[in-house]
Amino acid sequence: MEKLKLHSPDFTQENIAKLAEFFPNCVTESKEENGKLKRTIDFDQLRQELSASIVEGPQERYQLNWPGKKEALLTANVPITKTLRPCRNESVNFDTTQNLYIEGDNLDVLKLLQETYLNKVKLIYIDPPYNTGNDFIYEDNFAESIETYFERSSQKDKTGNRMLANTESNGRFHSDWISMMYPRLKLARNLLQDDGIISISIDDGEVASLRKICDEIFGENNFVGCVSRATGTTTGQDAQKIGASLDYLLIYQKSFQFELSGIVLDDNDQERFKDQDERGKYSMLQLRKTGNADKREDRPTMYYPVLDPSGKQVYPVGPGGYESRWRFGLEKYDEYLQANLIVWKESRTGVMTPYVKYYLEGRTKQVSNLWDDIDGNKKGSIELRDLLNAKVFDNPKPTSLVKRIIQIGMSNSGIVLDFFSGSSSTAHAVIAANMDDGGNRQFIMVQIPQTCDEKSEAFKQGYITIADIGKERIRRAGQKIKAENTGKDGIDKLDIGFRVLKIDSSNMNDVFYVPDEVKQSDLLSQINNIREGRYEEDLLFQVLLDWGVDLSLPITRKMIAEKNVFFVDENALAACFERGIDEKFVKELASLHPLRVIFFDAGFSSDSVKINIEQIFKLISPTTEVKSI
Repeated sequence: MEKLKLHSPDFTQENIAKLAEFFPNCVTESKEENGKLKRTIDFDQLRQELSASIVEGPQERYQLNWPGKKEALLTANVPITKTLRPCRNESVNFDTTQNLYIEGDNLDVLKLLQETYLNKVKLIYIDPPYNTGNDFIYEDNFAESIETYFERSSQKDKTGNRMLANTESNGRFHSDWISMMYPRLKLARNLLQDDGIISISIDDGEVASLRKICDEIFGENNFVGCVSRATGTTTGQDAQKIGASLDYLLIYQKSFQFELSGIVLDDNDQERFKDQDERGKYSMLQLRKTGNADKREDRPTMYYPVLDPSGKQVYPVGPGGYESRWRFGLEKYDEYLQANLIVWKESRTGVMTPYVKYYLEGRTKQVSNLWDDIDGNKKGSIELRDLLNAKVFDNPKPTSLVKRIIQIGMSNSGIVLDFFSGSSSTAHAVIAANMDDGGNRQFIMVQIPQTCDEKSEAFKQGYITIADIGKERIRRAGQKIKAENTGKDGIDKLDIGFRVLKIDSSNMNDVFYVPDEVKQSDLLSQINNIREGRYEEDLLFQVLLDWGVDLSLPITRKMIAEKNVFFVDENALAACFERGIDEKFVKELASLHPLRVIFFDAGFSSDSVKINIEQIFKLISPTTEVKSI
């Protein structure tokens, strides 16, 4: 039911609406003095529409622009002082798994991952908010200075109120949505390997905007394709427009080094492989090229005679008698002949025709831009409902969709990142894909802990946040896949674990970042620069981030000279945050020759130990890099 406006008409907006009927290309978005977006008229464009000659105005150029672009660029570059804190009790196989589940604002998380995962991610898949008016977008604050943003980022992270419903009543501005996506995609590109790709699900409401953003960030030449996916349901039948039975996947490569893999053949595709020899099942194609570019003049070197079983010369001849060509040159034909891959068949009219064998094993088919042969949205919902025994999440993507993206985008190893992970369909798909082919792909899921509505079924089932749903799905999916494949080769090596990390304020006290604000009377209380309530493992993960060490490496603890020491990936890094560090301990640790060592700055038993530590390592383990916090 509509509410009474209780104010006089807004004639400006009514006039804009009237102009939009006649000149929709003149309606744009701009910012008011208070920073809020509003619909407005591009008067230069309107003047041109009403003029019979070229109107003088700003210099024309091809570009993507919107209110808030400068702020979006700025926020992608501004540093933050937050960190990631480990959460063992919510993890599975914390010490050994190579998978990560990170809770927090994905903009902050992407910034924190820049050092550690720069150029290391093979595939990114995201299913961001579609800006339908019914979903939520991140409410990024671009109105503050760099200094304010930087200082605020060291404070307690408050993610619960970071989501905003970009509803019709709010204007559902394209600019808000683009400003949310732009810095995140810009940071994501840095994480991709040179041969990596990103695949983004979207509907027809923002597919045009997303294409423009990606063209600018990844480069128009790196556009791989736009896939239309049959969702299996039709929405919008009651609206005054065509119902939607498709959504889209925009796929971009980081560089030309990416190679698209084919799609595995389904049962129908395999039916044509009816013949079999010692190599396996095979089918046959005419040796003569058919279809486009099949004439002699198209490839003159592929027009040559071959001998049939009776010794007669046979040339490639097309329908009607024109000179055609073979599929490959004479040298390759001789190789195929020696390998027994050429087969001659006699037609009903007695004409001998050459064919070439091709085998089923390892065969794939070319990727099409129409995917109507995989599960739709209903299957995704049923999949999750059966796993969690309740409908706790709307419109999860089916794992078959993500598995296909994985199949065409990467081999059986590498990192898969999803920073709008939702119900964790991507993590589920990675585990399933590894089970199918024995791969060891790793996943990194990122999800803001958005609070579930108290009236929702998810909340009633005990899920406080969307992140809780995602973590529970991974737990149950891993257990289910293992149970269904008990006894199969490699099942014991299947990684179904994940290490939970949660974004939070820095482990360091404010004095570490703003020392000028500390009064002289407070100096003694600031000797310990570690924030209260933080633990040794918290410090370890901040060190890993700062040093750019992989966050998924195995972690062990050892006692050395009665001191607790963390070892990351055996000897890649050793960390001791205890007090009372003396020369005996330092010499024993140095004898293990770790690549890197980190100590607590206030942890040395004396100033002389602190001074001598580097000399001790130079004598015993000269290649070790030593630092303190």
